[in-house]
Amino acid sequence: MENGKNPAAATTMEKIVSLAKRRGFVFQSSEIYGGLNSCWDYGPLGVELKNNVKRAWWKAVIQERDDMVGLDASILMHPRVWEASGHLEGFTDPLVDCKNCKQRFRADHLTTKTCPECGGELTEPRNFNLMFKTYMGPVEEQAAVVYLRPETAQGIFVNFPNVLTTTRKKLPFGVGQIGKSFRNEITPGNFTFRTREFEQMEIEYFVKPGTDEEIHARWITERLNWYKQLGINPDRLRVRPHEPDELAHYAKACSDIEYYFPMGWSELEGIANRTDFDLKQHAKYSGERLEYFDQETNEHYVPYVIEPSAGADRATLAFLIDAYHEEPDKDETRVVLRFHPALAPIKVAVLPLSRKDELTGVAKEIAQELRRHWMTEYDDAKSIGRRYRRQDEIGTPYCVTVDFDSLNDKAVTVRDRDTMEQVRIPIAELVPFLREKLG
Repeated sequence: MENGKNPAAATTMEKIVSLAKRRGFVFQSSEIYGGLNSCWDYGPLGVELKNNVKRAWWKAVIQERDDMVGLDASILMHPRVWEASGHLEGFTDPLVDCKNCKQRFRADHLTTKTCPECGGELTEPRNFNLMFKTYMGPVEEQAAVVYLRPETAQGIFVNFPNVLTTTRKKLPFGVGQIGKSFRNEITPGNFTFRTREFEQMEIEYFVKPGTDEEIHARWITERLNWYKQLGINPDRLRVRPHEPDELAHYAKACSDIEYYFPMGWSELEGIANRTDFDLKQHAKYSGERLEYFDQETNEHYVPYVIEPSAGADRATLAFLIDAYHEEPDKDETRVVLRFHPALAPIKVAVLPLSRKDELTGVAKEIAQELRRHWMTEYDDAKSIGRRYRRQDEIGTPYCVTVDFDSLNDKAVTVRDRDTMEQVRIPIAELVPFLREKLG
């Protein structure tokens, strides 16, 4: 950002919500019953986009590193886990009610002492625990109380000795996990940005005390670069260090990677220095030693932890918003999603120029071959111009057009989404051509 000015937002949230519903990215959950507040279903394109975001994250932080391993911990955990972590006692938000219109608000999000909706008088703040409670067992009265996890991190901490024993990793090393978490948010909103059910992409990176600050700074840089490398406008990204009064009780330091959403700067990912709080707490409550033996120094110690914690849903929303572009196109407006090829839900579309059998037969054979390599869509409905626009609007990087010349020259026309330039490629060379373009 120049001169400290806020960048231009990519688009409005209203346009994103409309596109998401119209093209099958995101639907309201239980829509035929009127929907359920802040709950969303990912449609055919949305699930591909979100899966691609998760794959890109996993590839960057697990597959391409020799100091990282993966984990998939259970959502339901022993209730003592949440005692040790402090969630049962301290995982709360201040809640106020309007005495007039009965709406509820987070007190720390209000800028006035009256109801922002009707101006009515508010109740005194009271703490509201965000944990979803349920029961494990056949009879509710006799069953054990358990909780839907509010974060994936604790599943990594309690498995620290198992991972250490089975992988024989030396410090520094990390464990990454993608999984669902649940928080009974008082004020969810802004589409899929803040919801009660969401998916996290979290890393717990264990380090020797004394090396934590340097490694913390390194992770901030690496995580910021990940978003840039996948195409997000750098002007809409920033790193915001937490002020001392913002820090969680366990954190020595924390910085948020923020994106300029339509509603303003908001958190995409937090990178925290959690010190040795979590391992020490679980050691205390479980009676197990959660230490690392350093063979080089011949000493036992409890590692510090650096935690890059990203939201899969927020990242997906940010990539969708940032990809959105409107461009003049003769007398109309061309809507195009300029996704990075790694994230595009559909990589290539095959479009026969007409529905005549001699063309559709060839086109379907080409589409079937391309499906072996990439998510591919076949479309023969309406004019070729309309079909190009449809693919632009869902972010497909390349369209392959099969025309009547293809029957003789055994070649097809490949159209680039971003430049709209077209080149003629032999069918036999189509896969290697697209592989080079799509990476």
